[in-house]
Amino acid sequence: MKKDRKKLIRNFALELGLYALLVFGYFWTILQLLGDWLAQLYATNLPLYAVIALLLIVAQGVLLESVTTLLVRLLRLERLE
Repeated sequence: MKKDRKKLIRNFALELGLYALLVFGYFWTILQLLGDWLAQLYATNLPLYAVIALLLIVAQGVLLESVTTLLVRLLRLERLE
């Protein structure tokens, strides 16, 4: 039982670290590619900015969860679900 718990904690830490790297990479990429455009959109058309921001948030969640799940499967890490 302790061995399984230790393995799950290790796998969780690896998954958390992987997810943190992916979030940072996504944030940096979006900031570099869309930062100026989003700032201009915020200043000129706030309702459209709100819609675009929500779409980016949803896309981030879906994309990062898909990539994390794929990498966890490829690395064959056990998950507690």
